[in-house]
Amino acid sequence: MSAPTATSDALDRIRAAYSPQLIGALAHQLADLLQAHFEKVEDKDGPVLNWSPPQDCTAAAAEWLDRPPLAVSHPLDTNRFVEEFTHRVRAVLEHGNNLHHPRYLGHQVPASVPIAALFDAIGSATNQVMAIYEMGPWATAMERAMIEKVGRTIGLSAGQFAGLITHGGSLANLTALLTARNVSLKAAWETGVPTGNPRPVLVVHSDAHYGVTRSAGILGIGTENVRRAPLDDRRRMDPAALDELLSQLKGDGHPIVAVCACACATPIGAFDPLPEISDVCRRHGVWLHVDAAHGGAAAFSDRHKHLVEGLAQADSFVFDAHKMLFMPALCAFVFYRNREHRFEAFRQEAPYLFDPSAPGMAEYDSGTMTVECTKRAAALGLWGVWSLFGPQLFADMVDHTFALAQSLYERLTAAEDFEPLHEPQCNIVTFRYRPPGMANADTATLGDYNRRIRRRLIESGEFYIVQTNLNGAGALRTTIINPLTTETELDHLLQAIRHTGQELGGG
Repeated sequence: MSAPTATSDALDRIRAAYSPQLIGALAHQLADLLQAHFEKVEDKDGPVLNWSPPQDCTAAAAEWLDRPPLAVSHPLDTNRFVEEFTHRVRAVLEHGNNLHHPRYLGHQVPASVPIAALFDAIGSATNQVMAIYEMGPWATAMERAMIEKVGRTIGLSAGQFAGLITHGGSLANLTALLTARNVSLKAAWETGVPTGNPRPVLVVHSDAHYGVTRSAGILGIGTENVRRAPLDDRRRMDPAALDELLSQLKGDGHPIVAVCACACATPIGAFDPLPEISDVCRRHGVWLHVDAAHGGAAAFSDRHKHLVEGLAQADSFVFDAHKMLFMPALCAFVFYRNREHRFEAFRQEAPYLFDPSAPGMAEYDSGTMTVECTKRAAALGLWGVWSLFGPQLFADMVDHTFALAQSLYERLTAAEDFEPLHEPQCNIVTFRYRPPGMANADTATLGDYNRRIRRRLIESGEFYIVQTNLNGAGALRTTIINPLTTETELDHLLQAIRHTGQELGGG
C-alpha cells in the first residue's frame, strides 16, 4: 500500500515557506527595521534593558504561538506576510536587552558589529554547516583562514600550531582540557580517569570561570579534585606559590592534569603573569592551559599586547571572538601550540562521516576536533568584518574601551562616595558606592546595598551594569564593551547610582 501523498494545502504551505520572492520581501523589510532600531538605540532613545518579569515575558512570547497562522493564497499575499513579519520583529526588538545602547555596561557580551550578523545570516539562510569539509567547504575554508590569522597575531609559529572554533568559551575550555587530560593521563579516553589514590588534580586560578570547574566534573576529574592556586595582591596567579603547590602535589603523588591560568579572570579582569607561569609549568612537566576568552584580543593592540605576553607559550588556550573582537555569539577559538595535539581530544572513528578513501580530508573535517558534529559556520561574521575593515578595527575597539575603563577608574578614585576595588588592566571595573550615610557600614551591609541599587537601576532601563562578589561581599561591576559608549555616559552612571541610592534611603 503506497503512502498517502501530501495534500494541496500542505504543498502550498511548503512552497510559501521556501518562496524566494517572500524571502526577498521579508529581508528588505528586516533591513529597514534593523536600521531604525540601531538608529534609535545608538541615539539613547529608550531603555537599555526592556525589563519585564520572566513569567510575563514568557506569557507574551507564548501568546504569539497561539495566534492562528496566516492563510496561504494564490497568488501569495506578500504584503500580508510583510505586515505580520513586521509585528513579530518589533516584538523581538522591543523585549530584548539593547547591548548597542551606549549605557550598556554589563556582562562580557559586546555590542557586536552588526555587519557581522549580515554575513552570519548568509550561513543561516543557506545552512552552511560543518563536520566534514564537503558539507561546508567555504565555511571550513574561512575557519581555517581565521585560525591562522588569529593564531599568528597572538604569536604562534606558522606551521607548528593547530586550532579549531567551537560554540562558546565553556565548550572551548572543555575541549582543550579534554585534550590535556588525554595527554596527561595517557589511557583516560579508553579506560577512564584513574580512581585510585592519590587522585588526578586540576590546578586553576582561584577566580577561574565556573566553566573550568564544570569541565573537571564532566571530564571525570571531579570538582573536589580542583586545586585553586594562590593569588597575589592584584588577584593574579602567584608563580612562586604555584611552584610550591605543584611541588607539594607531585610529592604527594597526585597526577596533575593541567594548570589553568587566566588572561583575564572574570571578577576584575586580572591578567596572570604568563611567562613566569609557563616557566613553572615547564619545569614541572605540567600542561599549561590559559583561559583567554576575554583578554586574548589584547594581542591586536600595540598598546595592550603586553598583557598577553607568553600566551603563545601555553600548551593550549581559548579566545572568544564574541567578546573583545565584538562578534555576535558564538565564536570561540581553541589553540594548541603543538599541532600534534590536534586529534588528541577525540580518539575515535565515524566511518559514515569521515571518508577513508580521502584520509587527507581529516585535516579539514572539523568534526575530528570538536564536540559538535553539526556546527554552524561560526567564523563567517568575523571573516566578513576582517575582510572589510582589516584587523586594525579590532585594535581600535580594544584601545577605546580599555581607555574608557581607565577613565571610569579615575572618576571613581576622585569621588569621595565611591570605592574602586582595583586598578583596571582592561575594560572591567569593579567598585562600591559608599555614601556618607553608610560611611560606617560593614562590608556585607554595603554589598547588599549596592546589589539593591543595581537591581533598581537595571529594571528602570536607565543603565545596565552587573554585580559580583568580591572579598566576600557584593560589589558593582561594569564591562565597557560597547565602543559607542562615551565619557558622558560614565558621568551619568555615577549620577544615576547616587540618585538610586538616595531613593533607597542609604544616602
